[in-house]
Parts: sequence; structure tokens; C-alpha cells
Amino acid sequence: MIYIALPTSEARRLSFYLAMEEYTARHLNTGDDCFFMWQVKPSVIFGRNQLIEAEVNLDYCSRHGIEVYRRKSGGGCVYADMSNIMFSYITQDEQVNFTFNRYINLVALMLCKLGVDARASRRNDILIATGNNPDTGEMELRKVSGNAFYHIPGHSIVHGTMLYDTCMENMVGAITPSDEKLVSKGVKSVRQHIALLKDYIGLSIDEFKDFVRRNLCQEEILLNSDDIAAIEAIEEEYLSDAFIYGRNPAYSTIHRNRIEGVGELEVRMEVKGNVIRNINLVGDYFLVGDLDNQVLKPLRGVPLRKKDLEEALPDRLDNIIMNLRKEDFVQLIINNKPYKL
Repeated sequence: MIYIALPTSEARRLSFYLAMEEYTARHLNTGDDCFFMWQVKPSVIFGRNQLIEAEVNLDYCSRHGIEVYRRKSGGGCVYADMSNIMFSYITQDEQVNFTFNRYINLVALMLCKLGVDARASRRNDILIATGNNPDTGEMELRKVSGNAFYHIPGHSIVHGTMLYDTCMENMVGAITPSDEKLVSKGVKSVRQHIALLKDYIGLSIDEFKDFVRRNLCQEEILLNSDDIAAIEAIEEEYLSDAFIYGRNPAYSTIHRNRIEGVGELEVRMEVKGNVIRNINLVGDYFLVGDLDNQVLKPLRGVPLRKKDLEEALPDRLDNIIMNLRKEDFVQLIINNKPYKL
């Protein structure tokens, strides 16, 4: 694997590193997998298919100087700061599911070399064993890394967090409802489900980064000023209001549910005469195929009946949305009690 290095160590916005992933995938013909690490000042990054107002506490972020960005991959909302590390992995392998699983297991194995009992979860996390629960006697597993991915022609991009350390108050406050009373309770609750790597290894954050680089990469490409200028040009899209805030037309009906192994799904529809006139799907799910052309467009103009929905949809949906079964999606559309706006 090749490490993609920057010519200077200056701090950059989170959007720069997202653009750097794209630039690496689209323009660096390395012939090998690529990897780099980055850190940012306090920032929130939410998924491609999420609604900013539903996922981000914008008031809290404004008051605490936390920047807000959208990424092109699926998954949930993430807080990042200089105390944790972000990983980026770019490969020419276009089999997204295979690539994603291979990368997560690669990182888990790297952590195991440090003596950490790490393992990949079914969806997108890396968990570490933190000891036996005193009440149940069972081994507790806590999240130390969350990951997301997306595909562009010819390449797959995977990026994720590595929780070496972090500001827990900001992590909770930036991505929870606006009630400040929930922050202190939320910190305690979240802290029971995540692990900070600093508590399980004897390395400083810089020593850990050096270990990661030596264990995952054998070569280096140093970017030059022309590369940086090209990355900054790509970055402009990530900084536009249209990309960050999106365009969300009004929908009259919302069905939402959490589907195990898939994530939080929210179907937003405009229905007239029991016919779907418009439909969108938001949430923290992972796309592995073409949602618009294979799922949403075929449903427009279809009666809101189980048989008609089943006939309009492809036989398999798990090759479009990770782990999603057709029957679960149809049930979400027709059977959940709607939320009227």
C-alpha cells in the first residue's frame, strides 16, 4: 500500500481531505492501494443521505466553533477533532462490499498487533474487547472506529474514525437534540459504548500514527503544489451551501424505522390518489449501488400497494443498499404508521 503524504503539516479543513480522497482516486494512477491519515479541528461530518437539521445540533456547533461538513459516503453523523485520527483508503477494487470488509479487517488486524482485542462488526464498526461485564460476566465490546464508503468509476473510497481520544462533550452536544440537559446524560451513555484507544495501548497519538503507517504502507507519494491546487479546486464543491444543506422538497408523508444491519431509514413521499408522485430515502444506510435509477425512479407513479411495489422494485436490494431485504423495504413503505407533516 502507498502512503499519500502532503508537503506541509499545516492544519486544513475537513473538506480538503475529502477532496484529497477524490483526487487520489481520479488522478493518481499508482497501480496500488493508497492510504493516508488526517486530523482536523472540531468538526461534524454527516452522511450523503442524511438531513442536516435532523442529525446536527447547528446551534451547539455555532456556539462552540464546530465546523459542519457533508461527505459523499453513506452512514451516520460523526464528530472529529485533533485528539482522534481519520483514515482514508482508496483502492481500484470496484467490489464495494468486499473492499469494505477487507479494509475493516485489515485495520482490526493492525490493532491486534498492538495487543488490542479488536474485531469487525457486521455493519461498519471496529470493536474492541474491554473486559467482562461485572453484572453479566460477558465480554463487553465497545466501538473504537466507525467507517463509511462510496464508489466512483474505477475506484472505491473508504474513510473512518479512529478514536484515540476525543472531547466527549462536543461529540454528544454536536449530534444530539438541542436540549442541553441531555448532554451530560448523553456523555455518560455514549462513554459506555465507545472505547478510547489511549486507554488500551502504551503509545502516544504520534507514536500510534507512526505504527499505523509502518504496518500498512510500504511506499510513499509526496504531493506537490500542483496536486494541492487541484485538490482545492475539488474542495469547492464540498464547501458549497447546495452540497452541505442539500435541496429537500416538502413531502406530505414520512415512514421511518430502524432495520437491523441496515440502519435508520426514513422514506419521504408525496402521495396523491394512493399513487407515489415523488419519493426519497434518507438515513445512515450504506449505498453499494444506484439508488436513484434502480429504486426511487421505478417507484414514482406506482400505486401504494404491496403487489405493485414488489413488481416495481428489483428482486434484490442488498446490492444497492447494504443488507437491505426487499420485503423489509416494502413493509417500511406501506405498513408503518405515517408521520404527517
